[in-house]
Amino acid sequence: MEHTRRRFLGTAAALGLFGAGLSTARAWAAPRFAAHPFGLGVASGDPLPGGVVLWTRLAPEPLALDGRGGMPDARVSVSWQVAEDERFTRVVQQGTAQAVPELAHSVHAEVLGLEAGRDYFYRFRVDGSGDISPVGRTRTAPDPGTTGGAVSFAFASCQCWYEGFYTAYRHLAAEDLDFVVHLGDYLYEYGVGANGGVRGMTLDASFQHETYSLTDYRNRHALYRLDPDLQAAHHAFPWILTWDDHEVENNWAGDIAQIDKDGFPDDDPTSFRARKAAAFQAYYEHLPLRLPQKPSGSSAQLYRRLGFGGLLDLHVLDTRSYRDDQACGDGTKPGCDTERADPSRSMLGAGQERWLLDGLEASGARWNVLANQTLVAQVDHDPDPEVVSSGLDMWDGYTAARDRLLGGIDRRGVRNPVVLTGDIHRSVVADLKLDFDDPASPVVATEFAGTSISSGGDGTAMDTFGFDWMAPGVNPHLKWHNSQRGYTVCRADAAEFRAEYRVVPYVSSTGAGITTPARFVVEDGRPGAQQA
Repeated sequence: MEHTRRRFLGTAAALGLFGAGLSTARAWAAPRFAAHPFGLGVASGDPLPGGVVLWTRLAPEPLALDGRGGMPDARVSVSWQVAEDERFTRVVQQGTAQAVPELAHSVHAEVLGLEAGRDYFYRFRVDGSGDISPVGRTRTAPDPGTTGGAVSFAFASCQCWYEGFYTAYRHLAAEDLDFVVHLGDYLYEYGVGANGGVRGMTLDASFQHETYSLTDYRNRHALYRLDPDLQAAHHAFPWILTWDDHEVENNWAGDIAQIDKDGFPDDDPTSFRARKAAAFQAYYEHLPLRLPQKPSGSSAQLYRRLGFGGLLDLHVLDTRSYRDDQACGDGTKPGCDTERADPSRSMLGAGQERWLLDGLEASGARWNVLANQTLVAQVDHDPDPEVVSSGLDMWDGYTAARDRLLGGIDRRGVRNPVVLTGDIHRSVVADLKLDFDDPASPVVATEFAGTSISSGGDGTAMDTFGFDWMAPGVNPHLKWHNSQRGYTVCRADAAEFRAEYRVVPYVSSTGAGITTPARFVVEDGRPGAQQA
């Protein structure tokens, strides 16, 4: 009886998300496709103790110029299965969802009734055609009462398709992980170049300009999702995602656009909201997100909290949608102290800031991990001791907001706070202090900033930024720096939080190996990273 009830719950969840009531399109009872409809692969995400969300998109012609993936204006019934084994001899859940044209024939099946803390395999099938998807593997979160054991995951960001191959994802797919956290810049809005940059791939002229329309964003996502290494990483683990800026446009802030160079009038808030709405919808259509993250026009709530037993709470942030405009015209520059320190300015917005601090204080987990986009640590970009130059798109451009965050963590006695950061295309380990200018100021949290998957092209262990940032006496709270490409593997248990930085020597061609140039640990009850 319990098995039957759980199967019904899983089916009901999927039908509730994408039942016929959401679409005015006719049903396509006997689909026939020009090519395999699952060319974009499968994915799972946002694991809970009892379930995950499963994703796919039907797109037999993924780069069709109309953005519809070669699909007609019809809804298609898609079945899904979850099994204990890869051959699907022990199916434990199954159901049906509707792939509708209004959402680019994507499927987001929220499966319930699974066992906590274990692996499952999943697949999709198009009803009426028999086409079957690749098999994905996923893993549910541990039971909330679990206090022992360990949680292992990787975090990554910044995967510019035309600047490098996704070799790092091929290595990541071979790791033993519970989940993957993606911190933003899943795609880039810029044109991909006549030959797709290092990819050497001829594409239609529509890929040569910046993305503005829903069709543009859909096809850019599809282009990225065709990469086999990215698909392999999605097939291997559930992902937890949030966006940064390039999913929409470089350095956007709330309803304020960056001034474009090609004359597109999205510096007008109304036009920019339309662009955001298109970007948000395509983002949702191509990623394993739950219904609460489904956008409504130019609004979407990406910030959320996921628990992994009593060991780790993951607080997923959105540092773009609610922030004030960058101070002093953005960029990296000296001065601007008054505007940066204005207490009315916010990085998170009042609602998200309150949600975060209240949730951190209420958490009973041993480790509180923030999935954050831009660097929290203060960084002086100029090694001249007489000049302080700040990056105004980072938390350095919102110093009062940073003081509220770090001061709130300290006053509320948050247990073992660790910040994960993307965006900067380099790896940095930092002690987060109440006062970065006072050597005696206490360390209240640790920041692990990870490099890009491919953005920036081939990297080096050190570059000009690295030499400037790590110059003696300039940023003493920075513990380590590296500007090669890769990802970071983290493991948390009762005693420590460990971060291992994986890097590849090049991304301009395929076949690079992987190395681990640094390992750091944060001990339980002792903020600050120590090299392992």
